[in-house]
Amino acid sequence: MDDNHNGMLRGIVAGICKYALLIFVILISIYPIIWVFISSFKERPGGLGLPETWKFDGYITIFTKLQIGTYFSNSIIVSVISTLLSVIFVAMAAYVSARMDFKGKGLITLMFATTLFIPPISISFPLYRLIDTLGLYDTRTGVVLVYSGLGIAITFFVIRSYFLTIPAEMEEAAQMDGCGHVRTFVQIIVPLAKPGLATAAVLAFLNNWNEFYFATILLESKTNMTIPALLGQFRSAYARDLNGMFSAIIVSVLPTILVFSFTSKLFIKSLTAGAVKG
Repeated sequence: MDDNHNGMLRGIVAGICKYALLIFVILISIYPIIWVFISSFKERPGGLGLPETWKFDGYITIFTKLQIGTYFSNSIIVSVISTLLSVIFVAMAAYVSARMDFKGKGLITLMFATTLFIPPISISFPLYRLIDTLGLYDTRTGVVLVYSGLGIAITFFVIRSYFLTIPAEMEEAAQMDGCGHVRTFVQIIVPLAKPGLATAAVLAFLNNWNEFYFATILLESKTNMTIPALLGQFRSAYARDLNGMFSAIIVSVLPTILVFSFTSKLFIKSLTAGAVKG
């Protein structure tokens, strides 16, 4: 009886510690967003309490004077198109790497992996020269091309790992029915790999949406700038407009929260797929 009682007690203590740790991590994660959200409505941003009078001046400023709608639409266009291009082309490369044997396969996979260790600042000048030479400086097309290549290694390995969880018998059956590699990829592999593709797309979209460094280098005019470039302006011309800055931050993080909320099931399914293989 004593052993059972001690075991139950240890289980209860372990459960309490586990949930306490989870609550602590959640609070650390959401506290900055809540603080910024509440501060965006205060006359004098800061502090921990609720505002005495709720002010909407910051939101009015960013939607009227700063025309955040233009920055917002630019971010959506650039992020969505670059994400689609990245996932489509990387998915085809990941399928070849996961399913086919050819000379130099290991080297190509290693080349994808080495891009994880290249800091963006080290390739900023060559990219700037390339985009400028192509006549794409200060255009959304130039930023789309750069964003399509950023984070390509993570996208590659996420999709490739999910392709490896799909039974090879599915492809063999399709090939016996007369399907070629292209038809097998489009009609068999892609539908089965939707969770993996969705996970890669979400990660790529979040990275592209929040990217600041190349956006400030390759974009100059306000008609083409993205949301992160807008936030950078508050460090200079609008440094004292804390309400506007906090309001812009809330508007900028809202799409990423919504995207992850609606795709969280696919995201979790993809991350756990490899753990249950075999």
